[in-house]
Amino acid sequence: MNSFKAYFSSLIPVRNLFWKKKAPNFGVYKIVDPGKVSLRRLVPDHIPKPSYYRTGEPTENVCYPEIKNEKQIHQMRLSCKLAANILQKVEKNIKIGKTTDEIDVEVFNMCIASGAYPSPLNYKNFPKSVCTSVNNVACHGIPDDRPLHDGDIINVDITVFYEGYHGDCSKTFLIGNVDNEGRNLVKATETCLNEAINICKPGKKFNEIGTCIEDTAYKLGYRVVPAFLGHGIGCYFHGPPDIYHVTNNYPGRMEAGMTFTIEPILTQGGYLIEILEDNWTAVTADSARTAQFEHTVLITDSGVEILTLPD
Repeated sequence: MNSFKAYFSSLIPVRNLFWKKKAPNFGVYKIVDPGKVSLRRLVPDHIPKPSYYRTGEPTENVCYPEIKNEKQIHQMRLSCKLAANILQKVEKNIKIGKTTDEIDVEVFNMCIASGAYPSPLNYKNFPKSVCTSVNNVACHGIPDDRPLHDGDIINVDITVFYEGYHGDCSKTFLIGNVDNEGRNLVKATETCLNEAINICKPGKKFNEIGTCIEDTAYKLGYRVVPAFLGHGIGCYFHGPPDIYHVTNNYPGRMEAGMTFTIEPILTQGGYLIEILEDNWTAVTADSARTAQFEHTVLITDSGVEILTLPD
């Protein structure tokens, strides 16, 4: 799940890149309008809960990127593996006609069955257990009664709180017969994530991730939505470092023992987004489709380990 932050001009310099798609072809797809949202589900008493469970506001105060010890890394591996396995099960069952609310129910039930809390639930008052972002919804889509249509693309963002630690990952899925424009967007976004992960290692600057992603996206003919960031993660849902997905001046370098997410969002059109009245759903201003992929990674002594890989 993304940490939503403003577009800080002091951190993200203006780049006068020539936009290679002068008249982009967005393809054929259905523009998403939010549907009816069902009532919030109640988490059983026996499930350990994060600090924000009741109030919606996290109480952790993390000021610097955390260097985790072996015990903490072990716990991160457990939570991230669980998140990845749940996402894999969602992928096997996702299909035309299924509503995003049904996906939410499935994720909630899998979390509870595993003894985990679905991290998005009531985080800053988010009403559901998973984010489901379809077509022109860039991020933080709230599950509702809209059924998935043939040709949709949907990002499903899974985060679990398991044995005191959060694990976070997401993937964009193709529903039925997706046009070539949609397929190419999804493929390019996954490529950007993989290229960014590959450069991670001790001593590497955090801001090099953004340059790598933006340059790769540009070469493939897409723009990055800059308003959403990756983030440090642990016993806290969001913390330092901030991981920008465009060229930026964010300070600091990676060190062994750090865990954080990388989660770029690519768009077919412009990078501007609008937040709907629910205060969460972010849609593209030009109704272009977006895609997103996310992993939680660990910086090791020799490089990087992807923690959110399924069994």
